[in-house]
Amino acid sequence: MNARDLVEKLALQSHPEGGWYREIYRARGRVQAERGSRAALTTIYYLLEQQQLSRWHVVESDEVWHFYAGAPLELLEYDPSGGRLVQHVLGDVRQGHESVAVIPPGVWQAARTRGDHSLVGCTVAPGFEFEDFRFVKALPGHEGHFTAGALARFADLL
Repeated sequence: MNARDLVEKLALQSHPEGGWYREIYRARGRVQAERGSRAALTTIYYLLEQQQLSRWHVVESDEVWHFYAGAPLELLEYDPSGGRLVQHVLGDVRQGHESVAVIPPGVWQAARTRGDHSLVGCTVAPGFEFEDFRFVKALPGHEGHFTAGALARFADLL
């Protein structure tokens, strides 16, 4: 299936960070998070095409990425407090890739496909709310992380 077929079949819509998505589950159960009451967890389909990327952003919950189909997905994880960069490649485990990666709350993340398209799922707990989402480009002092060191070569994802 090509990317256009997946967008149509899965009824995906444009995501503000780039790519396509659709929420497929929001738990009825609620939990009390530091930011207020949240669904216990949420899950989305997320699709990136070759010309799209998931720009550097931060979510204030644990986010679990699951690979479903298509080309491998390069998922970048950066902890600004320690300056640690981790590069995950989600894809077919038979080809030596990871099938799941976890991004802790408050850690910066970005992603891009390594081919025509990548279809993944993202499960967030406590559940995702757009008010808990920020683009790194809007964070004070982010520039210093992208001018030198590990993130300099990934500034194009801002």
